[in-house]
Amino acid sequence: MDLAIRIREAALECGFSACGLVKIDDLRGYADAVMSRVARFPESRPMYAKFIDFATPEQSVPWAKSVIICAHWHGEYRIPQNLKGIIGKSYCIDPRKNPNSREFQGRELFVVRLENMGLRYAAKSDFGITAVRWAAAKAGIGIIRKNNFLYLENGSWCHLEAFLIDRELELKSVPAIRNCPEKCNLCMKACPTGALKMPFQMNGVACVSFLTTFAACAPGKPYYNQCGTWVFGCDACQDACPFNAKAWSEGEEFPGLKELAEKISYEQILSLDEPGLCCLLAEKFWYIKPDEIWKWKCNVLNAMNNNFEKRFLPHIERAMHDTRKEVGEMARWVYESVCSPEHSEESPCEN
Repeated sequence: MDLAIRIREAALECGFSACGLVKIDDLRGYADAVMSRVARFPESRPMYAKFIDFATPEQSVPWAKSVIICAHWHGEYRIPQNLKGIIGKSYCIDPRKNPNSREFQGRELFVVRLENMGLRYAAKSDFGITAVRWAAAKAGIGIIRKNNFLYLENGSWCHLEAFLIDRELELKSVPAIRNCPEKCNLCMKACPTGALKMPFQMNGVACVSFLTTFAACAPGKPYYNQCGTWVFGCDACQDACPFNAKAWSEGEEFPGLKELAEKISYEQILSLDEPGLCCLLAEKFWYIKPDEIWKWKCNVLNAMNNNFEKRFLPHIERAMHDTRKEVGEMARWVYESVCSPEHSEESPCEN
């Protein structure tokens, strides 16, 4: 217990907002939860199946005995106005690959502290090494609400980090957080695609965040006409949650975000070639890989189609001749869509 307390104290000193420890056995139920969701949403099997191994991280790290689960609160950062409703807030302030952020620096300091305690550790800073929300709930540093997000006492706007260690330790809390009201369904009503079918359940392949990052927008593909203005990620279910009301204070600048935001717009994304897009977006928004950077243009064209303005038309027309086949096909589909009589009483293509 003394060592577990020392670990938590070190985490807090390094800037984490909360920290707990659970034994590897606490992860076992996660696999059943994943398979239950797959059974409910069979089309999501390819997406969810790859997460099952998160329940048994010792298969890849044989010496692992416990999980340190930490949370960074990030609701204090300012989100540029032109990115709101277009790029999800958590992606805007993602610290995992930003060495200038205090969260990144705090994590680096924390692992040094673990080594100084004589602990062997393993972690992955990209997509994680185990089920972080599950571990955080088991450790009691927060609770999972109906929208499937982990909530600290002040809301869901947090980033979770997990570290496997070679000691069997446990440090759990009882969170002083009210559960969701039984009749509240605001997050489900807010979900643009209806991916939140019921409390604590989600069809992952219908989620806007999945559709605009890992999937590929294509003409007439299901759900994309419900994505609204979103180009990368989505905040709808978290923004609608009463437990997130006034949680985002926007008092501080996240390193480099303001400068980057000044270069981002629908029109700018469509105007860049692929090397230019990679230079602008790939490092920051790394869920879309450089060899798939064209997805940004398809997502923008989809957003233009969902929320058409006449000023978009020249950019759509130019995108019809894009060197990337997928972009050209998407642009031609959008052009036909916005120029059809059904789209408006006065076709923009006639002006």
